[in-house]
Parts: sequence; C-alpha cells; structure tokens
Amino acid sequence: MAYKVNKGICIGCGACVDTCPEGAIYISEEDDLAEIDPEKCARCGLCASMCPQEAIEEVDE
Repeated sequence: MAYKVNKGICIGCGACVDTCPEGAIYISEEDDLAEIDPEKCARCGLCASMCPQEAIEEVDE
C-alpha cells in the first residue's frame, strides 16, 4: 500500500515532514501543502499516524 496526501484536508503544518524517516514528504512550493514522493516512501505509515488533520491516506498502488 502507498500513502497519499488528501489536499482538501492538509493544512501544511509539516508534522508529517518531520516524521518521515526516508525524507519522502515535503511541503510543495506550489500550494504550501504536503506531498509524498512515492519513489522514496518506505510505506511505514508514520506520517499517517502523526498527521493532526488525518490528511494522509493509505491507497492501493
């Protein structure tokens, strides 16, 4: 399973960025919201568990 940020819920707080052990999450300069690089993501789920908005969802690849 992969993870994706629901941009309709994300507030760009950065909690997931600080949590990701792989450095796969960053705040986009385009819209100031979180994005996950699927190539770097280890699918550990830490980001989803730390998101205060519950904006990170597990999705089928």
